[in-house]
Amino acid sequence: MAARSAALAPPDWLVRTLRPQRTPVNRPAVLRATVALTLPLALGLAAGEPAYGALASMGALSGVIGDTADAYRMRVLNIAVPQLFGAVGVTLGALAHGHGWVAVSTLTAIALVSGMISSIGAVASVSGLLLLLNAVIGTGLPLPGPWWLAPLLLTGGGLLVLLLALPAWPLRSGVPERAAVADTYRTVAELLAARGRDAYDEARHAVTRSLNQSYDLVLARRARHHGRSPELTRLLAQLNAITPVVEAAPAARLDGGPPSDAVPAAVRALAAAVAAGSTAVVTPPLPVPASAADRAVDHAVRHAAEVVATPDIDPGAVDDRLGRPAALGVRAVRAARDVALSGASWRYGLRLALCVGVAQVLVSTVPVPRSYWVALTITFVLKPDFGSVFSRALLRALGTVAGLLVAAAVLSQVQRGWWDVAVLLVLAPLVPALTPRGYGYQTAAITPVILLLSDHLNHQGTGLLLPRLVDSLTGCAIVLVAGYLLWPESWHARVGTRLADAVEDTARYVESAFGDGTDPAARARMRRRIYRDLSVVRTEFQRALTEPPPTGRRAAAWWPLVVAVERIVDATTAARVRVCHGAPPPTGAEVERVVRHIRELTEGIRRSAVLVGVRADLTGPAGSVLEPLRQEVAAARAVASPH
Repeated sequence: MAARSAALAPPDWLVRTLRPQRTPVNRPAVLRATVALTLPLALGLAAGEPAYGALASMGALSGVIGDTADAYRMRVLNIAVPQLFGAVGVTLGALAHGHGWVAVSTLTAIALVSGMISSIGAVASVSGLLLLLNAVIGTGLPLPGPWWLAPLLLTGGGLLVLLLALPAWPLRSGVPERAAVADTYRTVAELLAARGRDAYDEARHAVTRSLNQSYDLVLARRARHHGRSPELTRLLAQLNAITPVVEAAPAARLDGGPPSDAVPAAVRALAAAVAAGSTAVVTPPLPVPASAADRAVDHAVRHAAEVVATPDIDPGAVDDRLGRPAALGVRAVRAARDVALSGASWRYGLRLALCVGVAQVLVSTVPVPRSYWVALTITFVLKPDFGSVFSRALLRALGTVAGLLVAAAVLSQVQRGWWDVAVLLVLAPLVPALTPRGYGYQTAAITPVILLLSDHLNHQGTGLLLPRLVDSLTGCAIVLVAGYLLWPESWHARVGTRLADAVEDTARYVESAFGDGTDPAARARMRRRIYRDLSVVRTEFQRALTEPPPTGRRAAAWWPLVVAVERIVDATTAARVRVCHGAPPPTGAEVERVVRHIRELTEGIRRSAVLVGVRADLTGPAGSVLEPLRQEVAAARAVASPH
């Protein structure tokens, strides 16, 4: 009976794909979405131009989707910049509307550009998405008014979302950045308190994620306010001050387990002071250190307490561990150069262009009900940086079916007019509420909203429903064939290549950790970069697990090696901390031998499609500070080596 139940159980990859993510509802975002989606349509109805109002509400929908940042400066970028790209897209699409092969070539070219710029970063990815999305809408829908009105209405709707978010800015200036730094302190406290290897590994991952977010927020703000904001200077100093605690944690763990409970309690007290913006720090008494690692933790926590308790910090005295971001113009030039020379950006751009081109040719040549919805589906699904393409295609199909059931009830039972405003008051809050739970839930929430608004432009009512279902399934099929199966890199796990790069960086980190000429700040930046890269590898691994066999199964085989490499970095940091607090340094020959084995591990990862382990002879002097590191390297070599 148990065997029969196991045989009937859905596969793991499907369960992971369909499982909703547990996230709290962002109530302010829900309120903004409700107002931003309904107000333009209400104003359009009041003015006797419902099509204008519907178009502005469609622009607001894109702003709601991009309303994900905590910090206001990031929110401005996430919403405002994509709106500008969207205005360009709808203008080009509207100019090509009804021109047959001109529309096909225009959308294909826009898809190439959209795909290429999506590789720059999060804001560029959303900008590329909105560029193509609005171009598809412009070519597929008869837009009202002169050529300039549609871009104005769509952009105005998107900026309305931003406008609704800005009134609280003066009251919450710096609050998201301060909350992020405080959260980093709390995650470090949990790292120090972690018992058991699995709990420690999970706590370390949480610290990495929190540090990434905090540095991203603080440095993004620092690019404009360097040296001019006392609050920003304090936050950066506090963030830098917690880094030595992070570095000392693995040393304490390797020496004898988690520190005394008083140590994480002290860090939690510091987190509370940071969150409150207070310099009144009250921490419990710290125990007398019993070892070099304990001294490292004690020294790091006391230093962090001094920084948190300091009211005025000289910007020039702040230890610059990550550096100041380059000027916006410099970063733009670098990004353009990287995109033009990147094989990955070209490949993704060509994949997207091929799929959109096939969709537009199909729409233009096959005499059956087709619409812009085919290319629209492709635009949303073929976003590898948003998750697995295969799972997104599956979730898109399921979400569309669910959304169409809701749309069928609305379009058949609700008369167009003011009742649509009431319907939007119910549907609009679902978009930000369900989006964090997964792509299928987002699709189910967005589909009836788009159909309701687009009906004010094409007036087809329930006649839209069956064609939209066929269009969505057609778009998913095009993506799976022309954008997935024809590109082996999309259905092979990409964990190995990225992990090999991280292992190579780890070898350089080991060399720098025990070399004489390496600047401590440079070493800290190197360690942070490795942990960030390993975080990306983990994300790629989670995406690969949602792919069907054999891709998901192959990706799962890499997991022990991902963990082994993280532990190598931890052991290296711990050894360096112990040397800095009195332990005898290793010899150059001892370091060189460990580095050689790590580089052989890199070679094995690059050359192997299937992991093959070997026993590595990494014996060394008894009592050496590198003994834990040698053990971790030997464990990694036992997982993957050249063959």
